[in-house]
Amino acid sequence: MKPACEKTRHKSIRAQGTSCLCIYTAVLLCCCVVFIAAGCAARPASKATEKNPLAADNNGLGATVSSVAEVFAFDAVPVKGYALVGGLEGTGSTECPPQIRSYLEKYILQHLGGAKVNIDELIRSPDTAVVAVEGAMPPGASQNERFDVSITALSGTQTTSLKDGSLYGCDLYEARQFGSSIYTLATAEGPVFVDLINPDVDMRTGYILGGGVVTEGLKINLIIRHPDYRLANLIGNRINEKFGSSIATALAPGTIELQVPAKYSNQKYKFLQLVRATYLADTPELIQKRIQAGIQKLASSGDKNAGEITLEAIGNAVLPKLAVFLNSTDPEVRFRTARCMLNLGDKRATEALWSIATDKASAFRIDAINAIALGAAAADGAPLLRTLLGDDNSQIRLAAYENLVRTKDPSLNTKMIAGNFYLDQISTQAGAGPGKPVIFVSRRNQARVALFGAPIRCRNNVFIETPDGSITINVPANEQNATLIRKHPKHPNSIIQLKSSLDLADIIQTLCSEPVSSPEKGAPGLGVSYSSLVALLKQMVDSGAVVAEFQPGPLPIIKK
Repeated sequence: MKPACEKTRHKSIRAQGTSCLCIYTAVLLCCCVVFIAAGCAARPASKATEKNPLAADNNGLGATVSSVAEVFAFDAVPVKGYALVGGLEGTGSTECPPQIRSYLEKYILQHLGGAKVNIDELIRSPDTAVVAVEGAMPPGASQNERFDVSITALSGTQTTSLKDGSLYGCDLYEARQFGSSIYTLATAEGPVFVDLINPDVDMRTGYILGGGVVTEGLKINLIIRHPDYRLANLIGNRINEKFGSSIATALAPGTIELQVPAKYSNQKYKFLQLVRATYLADTPELIQKRIQAGIQKLASSGDKNAGEITLEAIGNAVLPKLAVFLNSTDPEVRFRTARCMLNLGDKRATEALWSIATDKASAFRIDAINAIALGAAAADGAPLLRTLLGDDNSQIRLAAYENLVRTKDPSLNTKMIAGNFYLDQISTQAGAGPGKPVIFVSRRNQARVALFGAPIRCRNNVFIETPDGSITINVPANEQNATLIRKHPKHPNSIIQLKSSLDLADIIQTLCSEPVSSPEKGAPGLGVSYSSLVALLKQMVDSGAVVAEFQPGPLPIIKK
């Protein structure tokens, strides 16, 4: 936990950083304008267009935002930092390069909040390891948005394993400016996840799932090719008319700052596509010509996405002519038509998307599920998604589950375990289906275990021991309880032993809950880490102790 005084400190850092970011952004904008100007010089625009950008013909359809402006600063931002991982039980190292040691000492002192600690002893402890922390803030990241980070023990140190460790808090800076930037873009902390189910895993590396937190949201700017205040105000007004007030703000004759509307918080790139496709002037005749052009793109061109975006950007006026394509023989046209109509508020599309989502021969099932989850009202979308939790296609099942998790659907029996991960139980009554149960474990974004077909029970006559001998699950024949044993990694003679029912959810909770000294503090546990639990669940499935399919999610992709 961070001390209260640290909040004040971070406010100060953010205040300084905002000033720094403004300067940095100004420099980048200048470079961008120069680059755009150079591009324009290479492809001269007509004099009429330079004097009046709205004169751009665009095949007789009129100027769009993309014909007069470019979206700037919408890329993932690589970030980097150094920190300590603690709780390693002797698998860390005492080495630390002097420059990094100096940085860590300053960081620790700034975050102590008056507490006394021997910093040198902390860094040199074999129970800690110095690690490089790397991640990539998502494009257009919002304040407090979370992302995965990777950690790696420094080369040349004697650290042997980061398993069961926890990353102490650290600041993350833009990787390309690391060492010179004073502006903190994000922070990171949390339990370390090591992919123990991979037999070739490097124990000196790991992830903090969802452990990166954006401190200041990234700005998204439109850069106008031929700066003009009247044009900037026109563009801003058009965007605000379509997406809501204060979405676009003209900062200068050549710059408009964009805020992503709440509706598009999970579809930021889609929002920018719609902004680019927004027309700057309307007449009834032009609107009809644009609808016809958009429908032609959607129905017969190779770039059907451009047609869909064009039609959605135009708005509800497209619905009468678009609706006939709900019956198209082209599956992609039918899907894109339904999605576009749903996003424009036409409920006729929900039934069409649902028929696609449940069509086992369709290549657009997952796209339809995501469209329903993002575009339909919760009262309409959630019941449909719940029925797919029992689909025999695991990808469909997971797509429905992940969307229900995102919306915090109450049908999921969710419990936080030891503050480290979520346990979801999806019963057959909730839609998990009558088939073979599935154990899904997340390995990116958020630590999560989902039990499809709960309750899932462990068999009798089972004896399982982890490869290092630290955890044992023993169920004698005819017993209705499991004996769970954990040995202390440093003191093998120190053993904790607890009982659990044979319900797998109960076994997980008993394994991973924190040890407590008295019943008043809650049910006791063995304090097993999420990394170890994931490996143990796979071992239970592989050994036949649990009759279920084990399905691990994908690992994080860290762009550097």
